[in-house]
Amino acid sequence: MTLTDGRRPGSRGVAADHVSLRRNNLSVVLRHVRDLGPRSRARIAGETGLNKATVSSLVAELVERGLLREGSADSSRALGRPGQLVELDGTGVCGVGAEVNVDYLAVAALDLAGNAVLEKRVPVDVAHLDPGTTLDRLAELVEEAVAAVVARGGQLAGVTLAVPGLVEGRTGDLKLAPNLGWGELSVAREMRRRLGEPAYPLHVDNEANLAALAAYAELRGSGDESVHDLVLLTGAVGVGGGVVAGGHLLRGGAGYSGEVGHMPVAPPGRTCGCGRTGCWETVVGLTALLHKATDRDDPVRDPSLDVEQRLAGIIRRAEAGDVRTLSALKDVGTWLGIGGAILVNILNPDVLVLGGYFAVLGPWLREPLEKAIRERVIAPDGGGCRVVRSELGFAAAVRGGAQISLDQVFVDPTRIGATP
Repeated sequence: MTLTDGRRPGSRGVAADHVSLRRNNLSVVLRHVRDLGPRSRARIAGETGLNKATVSSLVAELVERGLLREGSADSSRALGRPGQLVELDGTGVCGVGAEVNVDYLAVAALDLAGNAVLEKRVPVDVAHLDPGTTLDRLAELVEEAVAAVVARGGQLAGVTLAVPGLVEGRTGDLKLAPNLGWGELSVAREMRRRLGEPAYPLHVDNEANLAALAAYAELRGSGDESVHDLVLLTGAVGVGGGVVAGGHLLRGGAGYSGEVGHMPVAPPGRTCGCGRTGCWETVVGLTALLHKATDRDDPVRDPSLDVEQRLAGIIRRAEAGDVRTLSALKDVGTWLGIGGAILVNILNPDVLVLGGYFAVLGPWLREPLEKAIRERVIAPDGGGCRVVRSELGFAAAVRGGAQISLDQVFVDPTRIGATP
């Protein structure tokens, strides 16, 4: 029996299975080269278990799609004709990450190899702007990044927006961003409208989650393959946390995990942006540090200045031995360790990563932080947890956003069209 179009029963399912299998094998090869570096086709076949003919076909398609390229000859072969290495083609595909934070907007475009095509941060007093004006300005930055990708002849994998608040990941709806003063807002829908309903994927996520993914990639990329579990603490006006467990981002049941800045560990006093008192960020956030270290009219409190310029002023005073500055840094570091010890006791991460302003001022925060952790973590030697500073600074969230967009290409390389 045949169907009217000449196909046998079930052939559609067989074809679908074949497409799915090839898509999976393309992903296997692409991720293998990403994780282990340039490889000959024969070596990829031997390491993945795929046969040589299949690998050759898969590599040819990935090269055609602009995801791999031919590299140098394989000098590791002692006998016979050297094979040709294939490597990631970092120029053909890019992802874009953009961020809204209390006192700045930022954007980054990264290529497939993680190289920056464009990185930009502009000081903006977001807390005193309405959401529409802020999103207008963010859309301009995204358009600038997309234009940079197009100008180099690249394909855009997608855009991911980072927001410091509770984000419903499936819809891109923001539920609450207390330090911005934003409530219910469909950030994804509003940004798509401003960007002219673009064809590329656009997602919204919590900024600390994205920063944690970037920190995890940073550590693994530096050769620290032993790291599988980490907690990132990112400090700005607010304090956020991202948790990677077993190599995967921990999002929680509704996707709202990581709001560590609102742990009730501080004494009642200054009111938090969420309207409560006793939140951790009231004693470790950047606002808390500036209140302890500076007067009201001090230039380092001026939100029109870039945050790193303001922190440079704090660093100069600390290096000069200013008593008030050093006392404020010690106090913040101690409170950072008190809250950090709670997280280490609960999660037992391999690494506690300091991001944002915590990383910038890490040389002064680290000692009191580690002292508090040693005193308060019940497991011997802090459960083996190391404290490290991220080198990504305030670029972590936008880099994490760009990586999220690029990750979809590694999952399904057919998202990127073959070159004409």
